[in-house]
Amino acid sequence: MVQIGPAVVSPDIFEKKFVCSLPECKGMCCVYGESGAPLNDDEVTILQEIYPKVKPYMTPAGIAVVEQQGVYDTDWDNDRVTPLIGDSEDCAYACAEKGVVGCAIEKAFMNGEISFRKPVSCHLYPIRITKYADFDAVNYHQWNVCRSALKIGEKTGTPLYVFLKDAFIRKYGAEWYEQLCLAAEYLEKNKK
Repeated sequence: MVQIGPAVVSPDIFEKKFVCSLPECKGMCCVYGESGAPLNDDEVTILQEIYPKVKPYMTPAGIAVVEQQGVYDTDWDNDRVTPLIGDSEDCAYACAEKGVVGCAIEKAFMNGEISFRKPVSCHLYPIRITKYADFDAVNYHQWNVCRSALKIGEKTGTPLYVFLKDAFIRKYGAEWYEQLCLAAEYLEKNKK
């Protein structure tokens, strides 16, 4: 484990090679899971503000869920998460195009309608962050849905922390990311 500022980073972040390819995995991380995507308090407020601009990109089922229960749900740990559609595992903000599942929030962002890309937990995936009193635990979430991303990462030689550069900078800042890169260089030089 490597501590960088407020985060304790798992060695997997440096060691795993990873490049997401939506055509390969079909965006299944938006469809399968134990609960919705984790949200922080700021993101709940943002979702409330941007919902009218995101709504046109959502499915009828997703719209029905959000309009019935709100822009977020609370999971069994009492954490705020994106709502799911009925008994399925589909995120209410998931939408499909040509057989590939994407994010209605991100589509509105890409079309210049909003300045919020998507929840940072989604942007960071397959990283999962667990908050403790004194630090964040930054871990790689291994899941068979991402097998193709691991294969492509190995083929291209792209470490997970490099693939997630923009997401890490969004979460922790550019200076933190520079420290992460220095840690990666140190670990690479000192491999046994």
